Formats: sequence, structure tokens, C-alpha cells
Amino acid sequence: MADLVLRTAVGNYGHTAPLKDGSVTSGMFAMEHIEVSPVTSIFRRMVRGLEFDVAEMALSTYLCARAHGKPFTGLPVFLTRAFYHGGLLVNTRRGIASPRDLEGKRVGLRSYTLTPGVWTRGILQSEYGVDLDAVTWVLSGDEHVAEFVAPGNVVSSPNNDLAEMLLSGEIDAAIGAGAVDSPDVKPLFAEPEQLDAAWHRKTGVYPISHLLVARDAALESESGLAQELFDVFKAAKGPYLERLRSGEAAAPADRALLDLGQVVGDDPIPYGFASSRQTLETFIGFNVAQGVIPQKVDPEELFPSSTLALA
Repeated sequence: MADLVLRTAVGNYGHTAPLKDGSVTSGMFAMEHIEVSPVTSIFRRMVRGLEFDVAEMALSTYLCARAHGKPFTGLPVFLTRAFYHGGLLVNTRRGIASPRDLEGKRVGLRSYTLTPGVWTRGILQSEYGVDLDAVTWVLSGDEHVAEFVAPGNVVSSPNNDLAEMLLSGEIDAAIGAGAVDSPDVKPLFAEPEQLDAAWHRKTGVYPISHLLVARDAALESESGLAQELFDVFKAAKGPYLERLRSGEAAAPADRALLDLGQVVGDDPIPYGFASSRQTLETFIGFNVAQGVIPQKVDPEELFPSSTLALA
């Protein structure tokens, strides 16, 4: 058994299962898997307590944490992706018929640095001309990065239930509220899947939600660790992709990935820096424009140089 043991916290996905069940291993290290639910709790515990050597993390949380000097580094292992036209719900009594109608309104979300929030705001601004400064962003929770200071048009609510806030009229719209069973609530975009596909064709962007990060001390302790982590996560993904392609994988999460594959191609969970550079550059721009990070960084700076050519 390897002498190096990495405390690891990642979600339970088809492409991480081989790491957790021991069917994919490394000769360089062993993994002590820490189960954390919900997955979002991993981000907070890593940012605030450095509890893990290797952890899943939302992309905007990583960018914000990096801007505040947190001692961990991203790896181009992009564990989850999604499109975001479908995640914006509106209260039908608030007169919101188009994206520009959000100006002057109150839009709720869990945190300002929430990755779906950054992607959604970026799309609203870049594709639909929404003035983000004319919206009041209402938070139902706090930020993973405690040092982050939100812009002046961000306020907090004592209520942590976005659906309840939307139904009560405390907010006019919400990002990431989940399903709300009420005739007073509907998606802003009537055909989000078609809009997602059209946006992808236009921009080439396939939004990254979560990636892998590793504690700097761990990366410095073993030469080649970043590359080896990439390789074992890639090896774990291989059998899952084969099952997806064969039609054997039929859980809801599998079907969701197959649907994404209809838009983006054969591999709905691509790893590697080169194929995602444009997506990363776009997202960095959104984070700068929205005040999540203070200045632009080159996408190459987010990862160890030894991983940039891996695919």
C-alpha cells in the first residue's frame, strides 16, 4: 500500500465510483474517502478549514478562494457541468416577461458567489443586455469564502428557503430554487434546453460547475502528484463513459449526462485544460465583471503547469 494517504472528499458520481470502490487505484497514493453531504458542504469545509487533501469545489468558489490566498490549487478535472437557462424562476405576479424585466427587481440565490448564479448573471448580461447593477440580489445563505465582500446591491435575508421567499413575494425571481409546485411560479425561459444548445453553438462554452482542487502542501510533498491525480480520475471516468455509451447506465443522473451529450458531443464530462480554455476564460470574465474576483487572471494560472497538456 502507498505510504501517502490523501484525505479526499468528492461527490458520488458514476465517474468517481471506481475510486471509492477501489477498482481504480494509484501506486503513488491511497485515498481516504470522506463522505460529505450535501456536496456543497465540502467547499465550505475546504475553504475555511483545509480539511481535505483533495476536494471537489465549485469553480467560482475556487476563483474567489484563490483571490483571497487560500492554499490549494485547481486541477483540470471538471467533475460536473450544466447549462443554466432553466434555473431562473419568476413569480408570475411580478410582471417579469423578459430578462430586462429583472431590472429593478429582487432576485434570490443562496450566495452571490454561487457558480450557477455567476453563470446565469453572465448570460443575462452578455446575451440579453440585463444591467446587473439594476437588480437587487437577495441571499438566502452566506459565502463559502468568509473574506469576500459583496457589491452594494447585494442584501441578505433571514430566510434560507428560496422557494418560500419566491412564493411570499420577498423576492421576484430566484436562481437555483429547485422545483416549485405553484401556478404563481414559472421558468423565465420557456424553452431552456433549446436556448442552452443555441448558446453553446454560438459561443463554444460548456459551463463548468465543479472541479477538483488539491492542498498545496500535498502537491508539494510528492513530485508528480498533480499529474497522477489527473490520471486516476481520468481512469475512473473511462468505464463510466463506456456504460453511458452502451445504454447500460440509466439512473436520472446518467440520463441527464446523456442529454448534455446530445448538445456537446460524445463526452459530456470532458477533463483537461485545452478543451476548456475558452469556457474558463469566459467564466473568469463573468467573475471580474460581477465583482467576485478583483481582476482578470489567465486560465493557465489556475492549474499546475504540469497539468496543462494533459487530456
